[in-house]
Amino acid sequence: MAKQMRKSYDAAFKAKVALEAVKGEKTMAQLSSEYGVHVNQIGQWQKRLLQELPEVFSERRRKKEDETEEMTAELYRQIGQLKVELEWLKKKSQILQLNGKKR
Repeated sequence: MAKQMRKSYDAAFKAKVALEAVKGEKTMAQLSSEYGVHVNQIGQWQKRLLQELPEVFSERRRKKEDETEEMTAELYRQIGQLKVELEWLKKKSQILQLNGKKR
């Protein structure tokens, strides 16, 4: 028996289905049939949308995004510095190896 792979949905699709559920124009069963997603899954997406919606307009979210950007920039700076140091060490080790062979 072959195992079935779990379906994965992108964020835009989840948001679209959850928003449809929040609108309440169609029943969960209709949405399930239309989008091919289980009713329980749609309910979970709807619940998550309603829980996280207030954060979209909060100042904390913006601050957290700024902190993430700063952290990413710092990490990229460190990576660049380490690459330069590594190249320098490679060159120096080659020079030392060449000097050791001449003796």
